[in-house]
Amino acid sequence: MEFPIHTGSPPTLSFGDKLVGKTFNPSRDPRVDELKALSAKMIDIVKADYSSRPNTPIQDLLFQDTLGAILHGQMAAVKSITNEH
Repeated sequence: MEFPIHTGSPPTLSFGDKLVGKTFNPSRDPRVDELKALSAKMIDIVKADYSSRPNTPIQDLLFQDTLGAILHGQMAAVKSITNEH
């Protein structure tokens, strides 16, 4: 298996990119890249709002639950399109 040689500095990843593991796609399926990009964008939008104001314990809980739900949905979607059984 060949891996591309990267020159220069690695790309800057957003919080959402890091959370969904944007750079991990061993199948190199472009649909996986798209699902991860969409999920990362959702996470970044939610995080920007969460970070822009004071939060209550309820908002903290909702933020954490939202991140988990987006991640779960992204992982389920990737599994759905890559499952070979």
